[in-house]
Amino acid sequence: MPPKKKVAVEQKVILGRASNTLKMGLVGLPNVGKSTTFNVLSNLSVPAENYPFCTIEPTEARVLVPDRRFERLCEIYNPRSKVAASVSIFDIAGLVAGASEGAGLGNAFLSHIQAVDGIFHVVRAFSNEEVMHNEGEVNPVRDMEIITNELFQKDLQQIARAVEDLDRSIARKNNKPDVEEREVLLKCREMLSNKKPIREGTWNGKEIESLNKYLFMSSKPVVYLVNIGRDEYIRQQNKFLPTILAWIKANGGGPMLPYSAEFEAEVLAMAGSPDKAARDTAATELGSTTMIHKIVNTGYRTLQLIHYFTAGEDEVKCWTIRKGTKAPGAAGVIHTDFERGFICAEVMKYEDLNRLGTETEVRAEGLYLQKGRDYEVDDGDIIFFKFNVTTKGK
Repeated sequence: MPPKKKVAVEQKVILGRASNTLKMGLVGLPNVGKSTTFNVLSNLSVPAENYPFCTIEPTEARVLVPDRRFERLCEIYNPRSKVAASVSIFDIAGLVAGASEGAGLGNAFLSHIQAVDGIFHVVRAFSNEEVMHNEGEVNPVRDMEIITNELFQKDLQQIARAVEDLDRSIARKNNKPDVEEREVLLKCREMLSNKKPIREGTWNGKEIESLNKYLFMSSKPVVYLVNIGRDEYIRQQNKFLPTILAWIKANGGGPMLPYSAEFEAEVLAMAGSPDKAARDTAATELGSTTMIHKIVNTGYRTLQLIHYFTAGEDEVKCWTIRKGTKAPGAAGVIHTDFERGFICAEVMKYEDLNRLGTETEVRAEGLYLQKGRDYEVDDGDIIFFKFNVTTKGK
Protein backbone atom coordinates (compact mmCIF):
# COMPACT_ATOMS: atom_id res chain seq x y z
CA MET A 1 0.00 0.00 0.00
CA PRO A 2 1.58 3.32 -1.05
CA PRO A 3 2.35 5.78 1.77
CA LYS A 4 -0.20 8.49 2.38
CA LYS A 5 0.67 11.91 1.08
CA LYS A 6 1.25 14.54 3.72
CA VAL A 7 -1.53 17.09 3.73
CA ALA A 8 -0.16 20.61 3.93
CA VAL A 9 -1.66 22.56 6.81
CA GLU A 10 -3.17 25.79 5.49
CA GLN A 11 -1.72 28.98 6.93
CA LYS A 12 -4.44 31.09 8.53
CA VAL A 13 -4.96 34.38 6.72
CA ILE A 14 -5.08 37.41 9.03
CA LEU A 15 -6.82 40.67 8.16
CA GLY A 16 -4.13 43.28 7.50
CA ARG A 17 -0.66 43.57 6.02
CA ALA A 18 1.34 40.33 6.03
CA SER A 19 4.47 41.47 7.86
CA ASN A 20 6.23 41.34 11.21
CA THR A 21 7.16 45.05 11.02
CA LEU A 22 3.71 46.49 11.70
CA LYS A 23 2.92 49.99 12.96
CA MET A 24 0.46 51.58 15.37
CA GLY A 25 -0.74 55.15 14.85
CA LEU A 26 -1.98 57.60 17.50
CA VAL A 27 -5.22 59.03 16.08
CA GLY A 28 -7.74 61.51 17.46
CA LEU A 29 -9.04 65.06 17.33
CA PRO A 30 -6.61 67.95 17.95
CA ASN A 31 -5.67 68.63 21.59
CA VAL A 32 -6.72 65.27 23.02
CA GLY A 33 -3.22 64.39 24.27
CA LYS A 34 -1.74 62.42 21.37
CA SER A 35 1.63 64.15 21.24
CA THR A 36 2.02 64.16 25.03
CA THR A 37 1.25 60.44 24.98
CA PHE A 38 3.74 59.92 22.18
CA ASN A 39 6.42 61.82 24.09
CA VAL A 40 5.92 59.58 27.10
CA LEU A 41 5.90 56.42 24.99
CA SER A 42 9.04 57.27 23.09
CA ASN A 43 10.86 59.84 25.27
CA LEU A 44 11.28 61.86 22.08
CA SER A 45 10.71 65.61 22.13
CA VAL A 46 8.07 66.38 19.51
CA PRO A 47 5.87 69.50 19.68
CA ALA A 48 2.99 69.12 22.14
CA GLU A 49 1.61 72.65 22.12
CA ASN A 50 -1.92 73.86 22.82
CA TYR A 51 -3.12 74.52 19.28
CA PRO A 52 -4.54 72.41 16.43
CA PHE A 53 -2.25 70.77 13.88
CA CYS A 54 0.96 71.22 15.87
CA THR A 55 1.80 67.79 14.42
CA ILE A 56 1.89 67.96 10.62
CA GLU A 57 4.15 65.14 9.46
CA PRO A 58 3.77 61.90 11.42
CA THR A 59 6.57 61.28 13.90
CA GLU A 60 7.80 57.71 14.40
CA ALA A 61 9.38 55.97 17.35
CA ARG A 62 10.51 52.39 17.89
CA VAL A 63 9.19 51.58 21.34
CA LEU A 64 10.46 48.64 23.41
CA VAL A 65 7.87 46.00 24.29
CA PRO A 66 8.19 45.19 28.02
CA ASP A 67 8.52 41.44 28.66
CA ARG A 68 9.44 39.87 31.97
CA ARG A 69 10.35 36.62 30.15
CA PHE A 70 13.06 38.45 28.21
CA GLU A 71 14.47 39.88 31.44
CA ARG A 72 14.46 36.41 33.03
CA LEU A 73 16.29 34.85 30.07
CA CYS A 74 18.94 37.56 30.36
CA GLU A 75 19.33 36.61 34.03
CA ILE A 76 19.75 32.92 33.13
CA TYR A 77 22.21 33.34 30.24
CA ASN A 78 23.93 36.64 31.18
CA PRO A 79 24.52 37.32 27.46
CA ARG A 80 26.92 39.81 25.92
CA SER A 81 24.10 41.19 23.73
CA LYS A 82 20.44 41.78 24.62
CA VAL A 83 17.84 42.65 21.96
CA ALA A 84 14.27 43.19 23.15
CA ALA A 85 11.13 43.26 20.99
CA SER A 86 9.90 46.62 19.72
CA VAL A 87 6.97 48.14 17.87
CA SER A 88 6.72 51.27 15.71
CA ILE A 89 4.33 53.98 16.88
CA PHE A 90 3.40 57.07 14.84
CA ASP A 91 2.02 60.36 16.14
CA ILE A 92 -0.51 61.44 13.48
CA ALA A 93 -1.92 64.96 13.29
CA GLY A 94 -5.40 65.56 14.68
CA LEU A 95 -8.39 64.94 12.43
CA VAL A 96 -11.43 67.23 12.34
CA ALA A 97 -15.00 66.79 11.14
CA GLY A 98 -14.99 66.87 7.34
CA ALA A 99 -11.45 65.48 7.03
CA SER A 100 -12.56 62.98 4.38
CA GLU A 101 -13.62 65.99 2.26
CA GLY A 102 -10.30 67.77 2.86
CA ALA A 103 -11.05 69.85 5.97
CA GLY A 104 -8.04 70.62 8.18
CA LEU A 105 -5.53 69.06 5.78
CA GLY A 106 -7.68 65.96 6.25
CA ASN A 107 -6.77 64.00 3.13
CA ALA A 108 -3.06 64.16 3.96
CA PHE A 109 -3.68 63.10 7.55
CA LEU A 110 -5.99 60.25 6.50
CA SER A 111 -3.27 58.94 4.19
CA HIS A 112 -0.98 58.78 7.24
CA ILE A 113 -3.59 56.62 9.00
CA GLN A 114 -3.84 54.37 5.96
CA ALA A 115 -0.08 53.76 6.20
CA VAL A 116 -0.29 52.26 9.71
CA ASP A 117 -1.59 48.80 10.61
CA GLY A 118 -3.43 49.49 13.85
CA ILE A 119 -4.93 52.50 15.59
CA PHE A 120 -4.49 53.90 19.08
CA HIS A 121 -7.66 56.02 19.18
CA VAL A 122 -6.93 58.72 21.78
CA VAL A 123 -10.14 59.98 23.38
CA ARG A 124 -10.24 63.11 25.52
CA ALA A 125 -12.17 62.60 28.78
CA PHE A 126 -10.62 65.39 30.86
CA SER A 127 -11.70 68.99 31.39
CA ASN A 128 -9.09 71.74 31.39
CA GLU A 129 -9.89 75.35 30.52
CA GLU A 130 -6.26 75.94 29.55
CA VAL A 131 -6.41 73.25 26.85
CA MET A 132 -8.88 74.25 24.15
CA HIS A 133 -11.19 71.64 22.64
CA ASN A 134 -11.62 71.74 18.89
CA GLU A 135 -15.39 71.12 19.22
CA GLY A 136 -15.90 73.57 22.08
CA GLU A 137 -16.76 71.20 24.91
CA VAL A 138 -15.64 67.80 26.16
CA ASN A 139 -17.90 65.07 24.76
CA PRO A 140 -16.01 61.78 24.23
CA VAL A 141 -18.81 59.91 22.43
CA ARG A 142 -19.27 62.75 19.93
CA ASP A 143 -15.50 62.85 19.38
CA MET A 144 -15.29 59.08 18.76
CA GLU A 145 -18.16 59.33 16.31
CA ILE A 146 -16.40 62.14 14.40
CA ILE A 147 -13.20 60.10 13.98
CA THR A 148 -15.03 56.87 13.16
CA ASN A 149 -17.27 58.61 10.61
CA GLU A 150 -14.28 60.16 8.83
CA LEU A 151 -12.59 56.75 8.56
CA PHE A 152 -15.84 55.20 7.28
CA GLN A 153 -16.29 57.95 4.68
CA LYS A 154 -12.75 57.45 3.40
CA ASP A 155 -13.37 53.70 3.10
CA LEU A 156 -16.62 54.32 1.20
CA GLN A 157 -14.80 56.62 -1.23
CA GLN A 158 -12.13 53.96 -1.81
CA ILE A 159 -14.78 51.26 -2.31
CA ALA A 160 -16.65 53.40 -4.85
CA ARG A 161 -13.49 53.83 -6.94
CA ALA A 162 -12.59 50.13 -6.67
CA VAL A 163 -16.09 48.98 -7.69
CA GLU A 164 -15.99 51.26 -10.75
CA ASP A 165 -12.65 49.73 -11.79
CA LEU A 166 -13.98 46.20 -11.28
CA ASP A 167 -17.16 46.98 -13.24
CA ARG A 168 -15.05 48.03 -16.21
CA SER A 169 -12.89 44.90 -15.92
CA ILE A 170 -15.94 42.62 -15.62
CA ALA A 171 -17.58 44.26 -18.65
CA ARG A 172 -14.48 43.47 -20.73
CA LYS A 173 -13.75 39.87 -19.66
CA ASN A 174 -16.24 38.78 -16.94
CA ASN A 175 -13.36 37.45 -14.81
CA LYS A 176 -14.64 35.30 -11.90
CA PRO A 177 -12.08 36.63 -9.34
CA ASP A 178 -13.16 40.19 -10.18
CA VAL A 179 -16.82 39.26 -9.68
CA GLU A 180 -16.03 37.68 -6.30
CA GLU A 181 -13.94 40.67 -5.22
CA ARG A 182 -16.75 43.02 -6.20
CA GLU A 183 -19.14 41.05 -3.98
CA VAL A 184 -16.75 41.44 -1.04
CA LEU A 185 -16.58 45.19 -1.61
CA LEU A 186 -20.37 45.47 -1.80
CA LYS A 187 -20.61 43.63 1.52
CA CYS A 188 -18.12 46.14 2.98
CA ARG A 189 -20.18 49.03 1.61
CA GLU A 190 -23.34 47.65 3.23
CA MET A 191 -21.56 47.23 6.59
CA LEU A 192 -20.20 50.78 6.54
CA SER A 193 -23.60 52.17 5.53
CA ASN A 194 -24.98 50.43 8.64
CA LYS A 195 -22.22 51.98 10.81
CA LYS A 196 -20.33 48.69 11.18
CA PRO A 197 -16.52 48.60 10.73
CA ILE A 198 -15.09 46.14 8.23
CA ARG A 199 -13.04 44.43 10.96
CA GLU A 200 -16.34 43.32 12.55
CA GLY A 201 -17.32 41.24 9.52
CA THR A 202 -17.16 37.46 9.27
CA TRP A 203 -14.70 36.78 6.45
CA ASN A 204 -13.23 33.59 5.01
CA GLY A 205 -9.60 33.31 3.97
CA LYS A 206 -10.25 34.15 0.32
CA GLU A 207 -12.28 37.24 1.23
CA ILE A 208 -9.55 38.41 3.61
CA GLU A 209 -7.00 38.11 0.80
CA SER A 210 -9.21 40.44 -1.28
CA LEU A 211 -9.60 42.90 1.59
CA ASN A 212 -5.87 42.94 2.24
CA LYS A 213 -5.33 44.47 -1.19
CA TYR A 214 -7.08 47.62 0.03
CA LEU A 215 -6.12 47.93 3.73
CA PHE A 216 -9.31 49.82 4.58
CA MET A 217 -9.26 52.20 7.54
CA SER A 218 -12.07 50.40 9.38
CA SER A 219 -10.42 47.00 8.88
CA LYS A 220 -7.56 48.03 11.18
CA PRO A 221 -7.66 46.93 14.83
CA VAL A 222 -8.35 49.72 17.33
CA VAL A 223 -7.20 50.25 20.92
CA TYR A 224 -9.09 53.06 22.67
CA LEU A 225 -6.85 55.17 24.92
CA VAL A 226 -9.10 57.23 27.17
CA ASN A 227 -7.13 60.21 28.44
CA ILE A 228 -8.51 61.35 31.81
CA GLY A 229 -7.31 64.00 34.25
CA ARG A 230 -4.36 63.38 36.56
CA ASP A 231 -6.35 63.55 39.80
CA GLU A 232 -9.21 61.49 38.35
CA TYR A 233 -6.73 58.82 37.30
CA ILE A 234 -5.24 58.61 40.80
CA ARG A 235 -8.76 58.38 42.30
CA GLN A 236 -9.81 55.93 39.52
CA GLN A 237 -12.98 57.92 38.88
CA ASN A 238 -14.22 59.49 35.66
CA LYS A 239 -17.84 60.24 34.77
CA PHE A 240 -17.37 59.56 31.04
CA LEU A 241 -16.00 56.00 31.23
CA PRO A 242 -19.32 54.05 31.34
CA THR A 243 -20.73 55.79 28.26
CA ILE A 244 -17.41 55.46 26.40
CA LEU A 245 -17.30 51.71 27.12
CA ALA A 246 -20.92 51.27 26.01
CA TRP A 247 -20.19 53.10 22.74
CA ILE A 248 -17.11 50.96 22.04
CA LYS A 249 -19.04 47.73 22.62
CA ALA A 250 -21.76 48.90 20.22
CA ASN A 251 -19.29 50.02 17.52
CA GLY A 252 -16.97 47.14 16.75
CA GLY A 253 -15.41 46.58 20.17
CA GLY A 254 -11.74 46.74 21.08
CA PRO A 255 -9.65 47.21 24.22
CA MET A 256 -10.33 50.36 26.28
CA LEU A 257 -7.44 51.61 28.43
CA PRO A 258 -8.11 54.59 30.73
CA TYR A 259 -4.88 56.49 31.48
CA SER A 260 -3.66 60.03 32.11
CA ALA A 261 -1.10 61.56 29.76
CA GLU A 262 -0.49 64.28 32.36
CA PHE A 263 0.19 61.68 35.07
CA GLU A 264 2.47 59.64 32.77
CA ALA A 265 4.49 62.74 31.86
CA GLU A 266 4.92 63.46 35.56
CA VAL A 267 6.01 59.85 36.15
CA LEU A 268 8.63 60.08 33.41
CA ALA A 269 9.97 63.39 34.75
CA MET A 270 10.27 61.97 38.27
CA ALA A 271 11.79 58.65 37.11
CA GLY A 272 14.38 60.43 34.96
CA SER A 273 14.66 57.23 32.95
CA PRO A 274 12.56 55.07 30.61
CA ASP A 275 13.49 52.06 32.78
CA LYS A 276 10.36 50.12 33.75
CA ALA A 277 11.34 49.69 37.39
CA ALA A 278 12.10 53.42 37.74
CA ARG A 279 8.73 54.34 36.20
CA ASP A 280 6.89 51.87 38.44
CA THR A 281 8.57 53.34 41.54
CA ALA A 282 7.78 56.91 40.49
CA ALA A 283 4.14 56.05 39.75
CA THR A 284 3.75 54.44 43.18
CA GLU A 285 5.19 57.54 44.86
CA LEU A 286 2.67 59.67 42.95
CA GLY A 287 -0.19 57.51 44.14
CA SER A 288 -1.03 55.15 41.28
CA THR A 289 0.43 52.84 38.61
CA THR A 290 1.79 53.58 35.14
CA MET A 291 -0.23 52.39 32.13
CA ILE A 292 2.46 52.97 29.51
CA HIS A 293 3.79 49.40 29.51
CA LYS A 294 0.26 48.01 29.19
CA ILE A 295 -0.50 50.41 26.33
CA VAL A 296 2.57 49.24 24.38
CA ASN A 297 1.86 45.54 25.02
CA THR A 298 -1.80 45.91 24.08
CA GLY A 299 -0.91 47.61 20.79
CA TYR A 300 1.64 44.89 20.01
CA ARG A 301 -0.83 42.07 20.71
CA THR A 302 -3.66 43.84 18.87
CA LEU A 303 -1.50 43.73 15.73
CA GLN A 304 -1.44 39.92 16.16
CA LEU A 305 2.29 40.10 16.91
CA ILE A 306 4.12 37.66 19.15
CA HIS A 307 7.81 36.83 19.56
CA TYR A 308 10.03 33.86 20.11
CA PHE A 309 13.51 33.89 21.62
CA THR A 310 16.95 32.76 20.61
CA ALA A 311 19.08 32.48 23.73
CA GLY A 312 22.68 31.75 24.63
CA GLU A 313 25.76 33.28 26.20
CA ASP A 314 26.40 35.45 23.14
CA GLU A 315 22.92 36.89 22.79
CA VAL A 316 19.34 36.79 24.00
CA LYS A 317 17.06 38.17 21.29
CA CYS A 318 13.34 38.54 20.63
CA TRP A 319 12.20 37.78 17.07
CA THR A 320 8.82 39.28 16.19
CA ILE A 321 6.40 37.26 14.03
CA ARG A 322 2.67 37.26 13.27
CA LYS A 323 0.53 34.96 15.37
CA GLY A 324 0.01 31.67 13.52
CA THR A 325 3.43 31.68 11.79
CA LYS A 326 4.83 28.21 11.05
CA ALA A 327 8.38 27.22 12.02
CA PRO A 328 9.99 27.78 8.56
CA GLY A 329 8.49 31.28 8.33
CA ALA A 330 9.70 32.09 11.84
CA ALA A 331 13.18 30.88 10.88
CA GLY A 332 13.11 33.16 7.83
CA VAL A 333 12.85 36.21 10.09
CA ILE A 334 16.44 35.48 11.16
CA HIS A 335 17.68 34.83 7.61
CA THR A 336 16.05 33.67 4.38
CA ASP A 337 18.52 30.75 4.25
CA PHE A 338 17.06 29.45 7.52
CA GLU A 339 13.65 29.18 5.85
CA ARG A 340 14.93 27.91 2.51
CA GLY A 341 17.02 25.15 4.06
CA PHE A 342 14.79 24.45 7.08
CA ILE A 343 15.33 21.02 8.67
CA CYS A 344 13.69 21.35 12.08
CA ALA A 345 13.17 23.61 15.07
CA GLU A 346 14.50 22.57 18.48
CA VAL A 347 12.05 24.12 20.94
CA MET A 348 11.99 24.78 24.67
CA LYS A 349 8.98 26.33 26.34
CA TYR A 350 9.86 29.39 28.41
CA GLU A 351 7.82 28.07 31.33
CA ASP A 352 9.91 24.87 31.42
CA LEU A 353 13.25 26.69 31.34
CA ASN A 354 12.09 29.20 33.95
CA ARG A 355 10.94 26.39 36.25
CA LEU A 356 13.95 24.10 35.79
CA GLY A 357 16.62 26.80 35.53
CA THR A 358 18.95 25.35 32.87
CA GLU A 359 18.77 23.95 29.37
CA THR A 360 20.46 20.76 30.66
CA GLU A 361 17.59 20.19 33.08
CA VAL A 362 15.02 20.81 30.34
CA ARG A 363 16.71 18.15 28.19
CA ALA A 364 16.88 15.73 31.13
CA GLU A 365 13.12 16.08 31.63
CA GLY A 366 12.51 15.25 27.96
CA LEU A 367 11.09 18.71 27.29
CA TYR A 368 13.58 19.81 24.63
CA LEU A 369 11.53 19.01 21.52
CA GLN A 370 12.11 18.79 17.78
CA LYS A 371 9.38 20.31 15.63
CA GLY A 372 8.82 20.10 11.88
CA ARG A 373 7.54 22.35 9.12
CA ASP A 374 3.92 22.39 10.30
CA TYR A 375 4.70 23.52 13.83
CA GLU A 376 2.97 26.80 14.71
CA VAL A 377 5.36 28.82 16.83
CA ASP A 378 3.99 29.84 20.23
CA ASP A 379 4.58 33.17 21.91
CA GLY A 380 7.63 32.82 24.16
CA ASP A 381 9.12 29.71 22.55
CA ILE A 382 12.91 29.42 22.83
CA ILE A 383 14.13 28.03 19.51
CA PHE A 384 17.28 26.75 17.86
CA PHE A 385 16.83 26.19 14.12
CA LYS A 386 18.63 23.53 12.12
CA PHE A 387 18.96 24.18 8.41
CA ASN A 388 21.04 23.19 5.40
CA VAL A 389 21.47 25.20 2.23
CA THR A 390 23.54 23.69 -0.55
CA THR A 391 25.08 25.96 -3.16
CA LYS A 392 25.15 24.44 -6.65
CA GLY A 393 28.48 24.64 -8.37
CA LYS A 394 28.90 26.60 -11.55
